[in-house]
This record gives sequence, C-alpha cells and structure tokens, in this order.
Amino acid sequence: MNKTDLVNRIAKDAEVSKPAANRALNAVIDGISEALKKGHKVTLVGFGTFGITKRKARTGRNPRTKAPINIPAKKVVRFKAGKNLKDIVR
Repeated sequence: MNKTDLVNRIAKDAEVSKPAANRALNAVIDGISEALKKGHKVTLVGFGTFGITKRKARTGRNPRTKAPINIPAKKVVRFKAGKNLKDIVR
C-alpha cells in the first residue's frame, strides 16, 4: 500500500473527499515528524510507538574493496508495534 492507496482508503472509510483525506494524512505525518524532531515519543495506543534512538559510531567494511570504513554515530527512527497490531499481523 502506498500513500495514494492510503488516502483512498481514508476517504472511503471516513466518507470524506480525497483532498480532505490527503490533508488529514499529511497533518498526521507532519505531527509525528515534528514530535520526533523535538525528541518526543509518539504513541498511538493499539498501533505502536515511534521514537528516536542513537546508533553508535562503528567500523564497517566496503563490500567491494573489503577496506574498513568509519560509520558515524547518528539518530534513527524506531517503531515498536503495539499489542493490537501484533495480534492482527499474527
């Protein structure tokens, strides 16, 4: 499912126009992004939790030359599925 499919599904299920569904989806995505940017967790009860974790710097290997390379530390987004989502997927 891509964003267009999701907008169509929202429009159908919520009985709103596609432009309104697109604005709503964009607002949700923007809200989650802004909260993560500020370092907050975003918990959607029954769905899951988005959060930021720090990945340590490490040494990797260039697959072509096998030469060691330094991979810098960085922040990454993590998602932990909630119980309801896990149950649905099982």
